[in-house]
Amino acid sequence: MEHVTDRTLAAARKVIAVHINYPSRAAQRGRTPEQPSYFLKPSSSLATGSATAPSSVERPAGCELLGYEGEIALIIGKPARRVGIDDAWSHVEWVTASNDLGVYDLRYADKGSNLRSKGGDGFTPVGPGLIAADTVDPARLRIRTWHNQELVQDDTTEDLLFPFARLIADLSQLLTLEEGDIILTGTPAGASVAAPGDVVEVEVSTTPDAAGGAPLTTGRLVTTVTEGTTAFADFGAGPKTDDLQREEAYGSREAAGLPADSTAAVGPALSPALKAKLESVCTATLSSQLRKRGLNNVSIDGLSSTRPDKRIVGLARTLRYVPNREDLFKTHGGGFNAQKKAIDSVNEGEILVMEARGEKGTGTIGDILALRAQVRGAAAVITDGGVRDFAAVAAMDMPTYYANPHPAVLGRRHIPWDTDITIACGGTTVQPGDIIVADSDGILVIPPALAEELADDSIAQEREETFIAEMVQQGHSVDGLYPLNAAWRTKYEEWEAAKSHG
Repeated sequence: MEHVTDRTLAAARKVIAVHINYPSRAAQRGRTPEQPSYFLKPSSSLATGSATAPSSVERPAGCELLGYEGEIALIIGKPARRVGIDDAWSHVEWVTASNDLGVYDLRYADKGSNLRSKGGDGFTPVGPGLIAADTVDPARLRIRTWHNQELVQDDTTEDLLFPFARLIADLSQLLTLEEGDIILTGTPAGASVAAPGDVVEVEVSTTPDAAGGAPLTTGRLVTTVTEGTTAFADFGAGPKTDDLQREEAYGSREAAGLPADSTAAVGPALSPALKAKLESVCTATLSSQLRKRGLNNVSIDGLSSTRPDKRIVGLARTLRYVPNREDLFKTHGGGFNAQKKAIDSVNEGEILVMEARGEKGTGTIGDILALRAQVRGAAAVITDGGVRDFAAVAAMDMPTYYANPHPAVLGRRHIPWDTDITIACGGTTVQPGDIIVADSDGILVIPPALAEELADDSIAQEREETFIAEMVQQGHSVDGLYPLNAAWRTKYEEWEAAKSHG
């Protein structure tokens, strides 16, 4: 096997890194990019290291957060300029391991360039072994990282947001990728912070083939962390950090030792108290209150529910499908497409609403993705299209609202196009952050600004209707009773006062 040498490092005229490319990292960060984005690292940041000759990286004096990120590095073998996706992989000569190191303490000063935070000497170790690119399937690679011998990252390239060939083709639209250039292809979830004395190891290997052959491997890229002793001069930006940077560096508030964010669970538009109010009233009542406010087209119509016994309340997340066009399906239909992004980023208590144009001739969700939404804590999935694997979806605890069962796959009629935008579903408009309330009567879309007032008035209306129902049951005519005239309102107020004191 070939190994990274000083000559390999000297041949790299540029080092290009991708910001977010693994679904697990996107979910951790809470954002999923529509297109890849990049930053440059200086070639002087390159180093190599192995078990017998580890590289050494200095955490600069005064810095707290030296982050590590295990990544797969691609080394260009022949120049690439305006190459297509189908041809792009042929321009890669080697695959190896890398560690995209950086100090979060200096991110504030970079204005997004990452030069100070990720450009330091030794901040891009690569190696030790090289795997010939023409011997591997780029969608069957595995990346693992160990921090002080504990496995902290373990992911594969099967479902990347942006497959490697797409990165190369995209970059080559504007710049020439030259022989020796290195592309860092993103890190999965699990990246964290290393302290002086820590050891970080990264390994890239092929995933086992169907025949059970031994995987190819780069061996472990080993980097030890030391403490810098030279303070920053006062004529440049010095280290500075806060809890947001600590959360980003460690991957979560919990991992950073920070208290939980009490505002994150439900969201500003749906407090626990408001959610409880909306759960206590029927959609029929809410609908009449919406109508009083001039809102008549706020119901998602024509759908059935797998769990009509359940009443759900949650904030809307949205997904839009467009009609299938074969050339566009090639670029938007495969891999970690908008459908999978939406499913994989839905949060606890949210409701994923899909615009499928009322197209009933194919499925828009099946058992695996519905299960993923349920595991993520989604309150429901709503689609005005078909559902595949219907028996399995219907057996889940999470309700799914649908137009009809259908066995066909998504690509027969749809391309998953974009997420978290204003959509149309079941004849009405839904925006991200709208409040969805659904029960056996139907599905309503409630503007957040009206929700508190609407809930209070609906509770009051249902109390009146309870009184009216009691009076009807006692044999009274509905004339003057429903709705209440002045005489009956007086009697209602007396009834209400007796109830409150009783």
